[in-house]
Amino acid sequence: MGAAGAGGVLLRRLNKRVNRCWRVLATGFSFVLFALGGLILRVLVFPVLHLFIRERQLRVLVARRVIRAAFRGFVGCMRWLGVLNYETSGLERLERKGLLILANHPTLIDTVFLMAFVERADCIVKGRLWDNPFTRGPVRAAGYISNDQGSGLIEDCIMSLQSGNNLIIFPEGTRTASDGQINLKRGAANVAVRSLSNVTPVVISCFPPTLGKGSRWWQVPPVAAHFRIEVKEDIDVQEFLTTAGSEVLAARHLTAYLQDYFRKESQGYAAA
Repeated sequence: MGAAGAGGVLLRRLNKRVNRCWRVLATGFSFVLFALGGLILRVLVFPVLHLFIRERQLRVLVARRVIRAAFRGFVGCMRWLGVLNYETSGLERLERKGLLILANHPTLIDTVFLMAFVERADCIVKGRLWDNPFTRGPVRAAGYISNDQGSGLIEDCIMSLQSGNNLIIFPEGTRTASDGQINLKRGAANVAVRSLSNVTPVVISCFPPTLGKGSRWWQVPPVAAHFRIEVKEDIDVQEFLTTAGSEVLAARHLTAYLQDYFRKESQGYAAA
């Protein structure tokens, strides 16, 4: 290899290193921006909504629209900074009302993506987020469902769907394990079966992997992560009820079906 060739190799390596360092800084900035955004919404925006909109249902609806716009801006900012890029497919299926949206959960920001693209979105959030200084403002203003509700959680989900909200649930309950194995809990299937709501599955893929379970925010991949958010055709829940003969068995069979479904879809993208 000549001097020019060696110089080119060194330059490419230097560019990769500089790009990676930049993405570490940009990722850190994004997390700070997210936290500050939540604080600003809590301190400045939502108190104004509470002051001028007295009717709670309307206030919640407006708060959710504000959060959706903020998340769209946040995702766009991360793309502009070069932290990630993404593509979507089938978003037109999310333009309906009363959807039960079930998605796999490979990364920390899956919720942000879905909340940015889904209108009238409701979701189940961890109870600790209700007391977090950076997230409690948006969570409370939007009236999201806390997972601390215990036995009333499923009823709250059904009421949300009946109200015309689009309910987002990650059936795994947490991010996918580092080995990539998807293991679903039965709660989401119970909501589907008891509310007779067809499932709108969303498959989220990320390559190279980033912000997964057990990883740190500064552990950025060699190149910017590419997300693919794909809204699939609805899954008919009535078929599972008819075959199983009871809600308990139908929820069990639906959970097994969804687990196999998400595993195959996720593995198919990884293989591609």
